[in-house]
Amino acid sequence: MVAATGLTWNVVDDVRQLLAEHFMVNALQAGTIVAVAAGAVGWFMVLRRQSFAGHTFAVVSFPGAAGAILVGVSATVGAFGAAIAAAVVIAAVPRSVGGQTSSEESAVIGTVQAFALACGALFASLYGGFLNSVTGLLFGTFLGISDGQVVTLLVVAVAVLLVLAAAARPLLFASVDPDVARARGVPVGLLSAGFLVLLACAAAAVSQITGALLVFALLVMPAAAAQQLTARPRASFVLTIVFGLLTVWVGLGVAYFSVYPVGFYVTTIGFGLYVAASGYRITADRWGRRAVPSGAR
Repeated sequence: MVAATGLTWNVVDDVRQLLAEHFMVNALQAGTIVAVAAGAVGWFMVLRRQSFAGHTFAVVSFPGAAGAILVGVSATVGAFGAAIAAAVVIAAVPRSVGGQTSSEESAVIGTVQAFALACGALFASLYGGFLNSVTGLLFGTFLGISDGQVVTLLVVAVAVLLVLAAAARPLLFASVDPDVARARGVPVGLLSAGFLVLLACAAAAVSQITGALLVFALLVMPAAAAQQLTARPRASFVLTIVFGLLTVWVGLGVAYFSVYPVGFYVTTIGFGLYVAASGYRITADRWGRRAVPSGAR
């Protein structure tokens, strides 16, 4: 979208113009909610190496939304319903002894993802009027975020964050060393299943902003960038939230004054943050090795 008066390069005037549009206020509210929830869940997802599952839940949200519109139900309800159903299916697959993703689970995730995309294409073709909105569902849009969607996202985000906060310590323990956690009585299997449901909710929420195919922009990139900068859990967790908010706010602001999809800008900013963080880490490691005397190595 291009703003009515265009970009003036006066930050105060541009922000005032942006906030004068009700749909942009909704987009910023929804984006802020999603960035916080996705950052919190995404941090654990990257730590647990379950990015493939997160992407699958996002993809599944596309046929869920398309099918919901086909039968006259809210697309948001369809997206969350389909993602949670996929999480239940994947959670039913036994995990390996170490708690890591097994080959069987990977096969199920890939199968669910492929079938979901096929269903999405079918639902879109069955309802011709929906074809004009396929790009928005796949790559994101902020034009159609209603007040009701903002409230729905807020309720889901609060619920996800409360559950995640309650399970944070045992979940972190089970993610870092599942064998020791299991030996000490931590319900690793239950935590894994519960986390998949939380991840499904976060992925479906992010897809409301970035579209189904660009969910990694908020679910993976902020967490991956933060974990490049520090290995301390609390610091990297806070950085993940900050990077997520920065990505959403700047991405939405730039997209408002542009003709290109918001998903492109959000993803590009997230990618830039990750590249910058990786470059900083590589540079710091090299300088650190140079600073060590050769006799001390």
